[in-house]
Amino acid sequence: MTDPSLTLPAPVSRRLLWPLTATLLVIAWSSGFVGTRYASDQASVMLVLFWRTLLSGLILLPFALTIGPRMRARAVLEQMAYGVMIVFLYLGGFALAIEQHVPTGLVALISDLVPLAIAALAQPLLGERLSARQWLGTTIAIAGVLVVSFDSLTFGTAPIWAYGLTVGSMLIFALASVLQKRRRTIHMPVHQCISIQMLTGAALFGTVAAMQGGLAPPLTAEFAIGMAWLVLIATFAAYSIYYTSLRLFPVAKVSAVIYLSPAVTMVWGWAMFSEPLTATMFVGLAITFVGVWLTSNG
Repeated sequence: MTDPSLTLPAPVSRRLLWPLTATLLVIAWSSGFVGTRYASDQASVMLVLFWRTLLSGLILLPFALTIGPRMRARAVLEQMAYGVMIVFLYLGGFALAIEQHVPTGLVALISDLVPLAIAALAQPLLGERLSARQWLGTTIAIAGVLVVSFDSLTFGTAPIWAYGLTVGSMLIFALASVLQKRRRTIHMPVHQCISIQMLTGAALFGTVAAMQGGLAPPLTAEFAIGMAWLVLIATFAAYSIYYTSLRLFPVAKVSAVIYLSPAVTMVWGWAMFSEPLTATMFVGLAITFVGVWLTSNG
């Protein structure tokens, strides 16, 4: 995933760049809620994911083919494997869990434990050992996430395997993130990586969506707005910032920012859909912010 042609900033410059990068990452990462809210009212989750990944991959494909080094078969196959893990199994796993009636709040909470899994995997696979301060920050951040999510946490009537699916999807994303940081023998610019991963996901989501009833998109303004939001912000911005951050900063530091996404998602809901904000959410956000700050500066 690392492109040797890129000149990485000096350590001091990276420290100055981190606050901006972290802010953009959490805003973009949490924005998927908005696009999904618009689009999922018009189509099934799998159909939404198919069009999201297909449009994202196709828009980037001309740039992937003409800008950057020639894509070799080995590198393409590796990115296809990441596409299966990060796009199809991660996004699709959570979507399937929700369809099986695993409560959305619980799904969101489990998905936001990705940084904890990454921190646990980073030490044996990358040699990135978290300090005592960073583990303290991680604990505080998780507590903040629990406070933010408390009102929406319930245990539904979904089958046991569906709950396991949410945990498995979270672990797969964490493993893929660590492996991408570890793999330095195959180099590819971010736009080429995202294009291949999204097109791989589109092929798999398309197969599932076709089995469920067809691939035709709803011709509505709401679906179009949702797709534009999912492609431009939740995919291009979020994935580009995330992958670029992995190249510049320790993986546990980057992933810790995701702890803020539940609270920021609720702010999105308030700003876009007039959903209520409570004092508990702000308390949880403050706790999470302290935990992320400790983890990022440990």
